[in-house]
Amino acid sequence: MLSRSEDLSMLPAQTPPGEGLSKLPPQPTDGTLEPTLEAQRPSVRARAELRHPGFFLNRELTWLNFNHRVLNEAEDKRTPLLERVKFLAIVGSNLDEFHMKRVGGLKQQVGAELLELTVDGRTPRQQIEEARSAVREMTVKAEDIRAKLMRALTHRGVRLVPYASLRAPDQAWLRQHYIDNVFPLVTPQSIDPAHPFPFVSNLSLNLLVSVRAPNDENAVLSRIKLPIGGGIPRLVRVRDSLTFVALEEVIAHHLDLLFPDTTIESCELFRVTRNAIAEKDEEQADDLLEMIEAELRERKFAPVVRLEVSADMSRAHRDKLAHELELGDPDDVFEVDGMLALRDLMELAALPIPELHDRPHRPVDHPLLLDSTNIFQSIRDAGSLLVHHPYHSFSSSVERFLREASTDPRVRAVKMTLYRTSAETTIVDHLVEAARVGKQVTVVVELKARFDEEANIRWASRLENAGIHVTYGIVGLKTHTKITLVVRQDPAGLKRYVHIGTGNYHAGTARLYTDIGLFTCDDKIGRDATELFNFLTTGVTAHRRFSKLLLGPRMMKPALIEKIDREARHAQDRKPASIQMKMNALEDPDIVRALYRASQAGVQIDLIVRDTCRLRPGVPGLSDNVRVLSIVGRFLEHARVFCFHNGGDDEYFIGSADLMTRNLDSRVEVLVPIEPPELREELRNMLTMQLTDRRAAWEMRPDGSYVQRTAKATDRRKSSQELCIQQTQERVDRLIESKQGSKKRVRTRRSSLRRDAMRPARISAVPSSPPPSEPKPN
Repeated sequence: MLSRSEDLSMLPAQTPPGEGLSKLPPQPTDGTLEPTLEAQRPSVRARAELRHPGFFLNRELTWLNFNHRVLNEAEDKRTPLLERVKFLAIVGSNLDEFHMKRVGGLKQQVGAELLELTVDGRTPRQQIEEARSAVREMTVKAEDIRAKLMRALTHRGVRLVPYASLRAPDQAWLRQHYIDNVFPLVTPQSIDPAHPFPFVSNLSLNLLVSVRAPNDENAVLSRIKLPIGGGIPRLVRVRDSLTFVALEEVIAHHLDLLFPDTTIESCELFRVTRNAIAEKDEEQADDLLEMIEAELRERKFAPVVRLEVSADMSRAHRDKLAHELELGDPDDVFEVDGMLALRDLMELAALPIPELHDRPHRPVDHPLLLDSTNIFQSIRDAGSLLVHHPYHSFSSSVERFLREASTDPRVRAVKMTLYRTSAETTIVDHLVEAARVGKQVTVVVELKARFDEEANIRWASRLENAGIHVTYGIVGLKTHTKITLVVRQDPAGLKRYVHIGTGNYHAGTARLYTDIGLFTCDDKIGRDATELFNFLTTGVTAHRRFSKLLLGPRMMKPALIEKIDREARHAQDRKPASIQMKMNALEDPDIVRALYRASQAGVQIDLIVRDTCRLRPGVPGLSDNVRVLSIVGRFLEHARVFCFHNGGDDEYFIGSADLMTRNLDSRVEVLVPIEPPELREELRNMLTMQLTDRRAAWEMRPDGSYVQRTAKATDRRKSSQELCIQQTQERVDRLIESKQGSKKRVRTRRSSLRRDAMRPARISAVPSSPPPSEPKPN
């Protein structure tokens, strides 16, 4: 605990994302406080209870800071050019989602006049204002980077150019291409007393066109929605070249086709972002499926939270749009001097130009699953094994597990949770096949997986039509855990085989996200999995006992806090104590306080946190022993790993739960212990590689800013992700070489025996031994 004499009054205020310690006021040397910081002095009670707002960083600003790190990858010249374009597109997509989810939720709080402060001492309105300022700065920087990337691409033969810069033959070709492929899909909508302002869909790109007819004194406004999607790209390729023109420019230069014999006075681009928060009280719903479908309909028409307009839009038109879209706050209008919807740059990033991309990466089969005719036999022989995606193949591990479960005549039942999946994933096909051949199949589908609700409704309907028992989990809780249970009739009796992962059953993200999965036939874990599915399908929690799994929300958070406090007790007793955790986000205040207590007790704490992190590391007297890193690289870090020294008997857990209040208090989550020494060694090696990464790691400072680590001459220059690719491949190569060496030795031995057999018998003076007797029957 903090003593009365410890002075934490100079805790730095959280700076906007991208700014550093240079923005902080100087530390006084005479022991006095600057008047502006007097209010930040934690009281003795606040120190003891670790409840002062200055101890915590803001969730929204730390998430935006993560996007600054992603944006840096778009600027980093060590990254291949089209990969840099990809990172810029990701930033655009992330900011869209931030406004839909986070700003949308904050605006609802403002509308409901909620005045409750966050743990870091901010009101909803304060958070909106600070986030809005940070987004504006980021948008300006992103446009500057985009311009630089476009110039660099031009030198490599890839050009995104204005329509007017094209040669006349190319303009003629593009006009005909537009007439044949796009024009029939374009529908102008007038805005006048006879035509009310049209509905503008979320994230759509639109042209606001001012048209004056002959002999008409007044111009008329029309809205044109760009028909992007369904095979129509945002960036139109000119013939078979690597020259592209934005679709809005193509339409703008051919408005004569839409408005013949008129004068075009202006043509301006705009885009809207709508609130994605439209959740109802499911406890009041008679039918959960109908409730989710109603939420989706409401989300389509949800309030606008952001209006983006091109810099050349007139003030009158900007005000009209804001009025028609019912934007009460003028600060919700964002002027963009450059490209709107940076997410569409992903079309350029996908160009098949190998020299402008990372070296191709192909996942390898797990060594223990190589040359195996039955995956259940492999799991049984190993006891437990870990797969690490995308380094290990998803299709030859997770999808194979479900595929063989559907066809193996010994398998009796398959149970799994489904949070997100994809059309390219074969898992649903395998579940349907398992039901078709008479196996018992149960699937817990989470209908409330944000932005995947429609897809999950379709999956659920298909599964139900196949005769599968589909349930939607527990009322009031999202089912976020990723678990599959297969019950098989082995020679020794019924055997449970379990897969528990940190990521979704999604073939697409399995190639882009780093995740870990455990395959095991551990009897206690299997029994716990059975209890979990009985809970998910009935909602009955009474008298359920779990011997190994840590189940959220009932058990997980108290168990984690107890394990953190146990390390603190060990440190106070002068025993070795350490904590290592890897996660996407650290947001829960109770967990942060527990980590602060452990640091004050002397526990060495290493945290690898991808984005949101409320904890301030390295603050004297508070978090001296805490280090926070963020890894930003080729793949999105998505695995969750928790390690406690435990007096030398290390405990390792993996699962899909981040240390966020929503995960710990209102989601069904599972942490599974990793007990075999060789598997714990695998996790230890992964954590060590990331903690020593000097290529893709960023280190957090007490004010919430980050500094990218740089490699010294003696350091390895590869990132931890590159090392994982290398080590995974080397492990497979060693196994193959070992097997080939064994086969070669066997072949050599057999060849020697054959040669000996072909040699003529040697005459010996020594009498031969009598022939062995015939074997007797048993």
